[in-house]
Amino acid sequence: MTYVAVATRYPAPPVLKTADIAAKAGLFLLLGVALFVPGVGNLDGKGLVPRAIGYPIAAFAVPLIWHTWWRQRASFPWVADFLVTFACFSDIFGNFVNLYDSMDSFDNVVHFVNTGLLTAAVILLTMHRSSTLGAVVERALAFGVSAALVWEIAEYFAFLRWSPERLGAYADTLSDMSLGALGSLVAAFSVHALWRHGHLKEVAPQLDLAHAESVRPS
Repeated sequence: MTYVAVATRYPAPPVLKTADIAAKAGLFLLLGVALFVPGVGNLDGKGLVPRAIGYPIAAFAVPLIWHTWWRQRASFPWVADFLVTFACFSDIFGNFVNLYDSMDSFDNVVHFVNTGLLTAAVILLTMHRSSTLGAVVERALAFGVSAALVWEIAEYFAFLRWSPERLGAYADTLSDMSLGALGSLVAAFSVHALWRHGHLKEVAPQLDLAHAESVRPS
């Protein structure tokens, strides 16, 4: 029998596509206002320039990867792209409405939720839905803990080393990294559970061909 590889295409869910585009537009709008209207956005002394550089790169990382390597064989992974974009947008939006300063627990929520969102995106982009729970948890922790560490290092060099908050930075860093790791675990169990219940089948089309080739009879 001849095996023929064909591109895997799924229609883009209109609601998800709209939400993803809106999150990207909102991210650029808020960053633009914060950059060009001094004092607006509650980002003074909070690493505005690194955020203005890093967040757009992160928000367009999935489209760039897809366009470079996956465009010819798979439809666009809207779910993963939205998760990454929303994580960036939520941080900037939280600063704009002053949630970081007005709610003591908001920073903890962001570390837990956003690390979980990014971890879920990585799982969906790099693992087939047939993966075991152990493999998913392993990758989730490898990425999530690493991402939490990188964020804390970037946060320190971006603004924390000049801030009065640095006096309590050690305890806060441990707390943030622990919450990031917990968020990664929740993402791993959630994604795997959704896979087992027949959901998220269309979110990583770039993996379908590779998986089909790995299990086809020789």
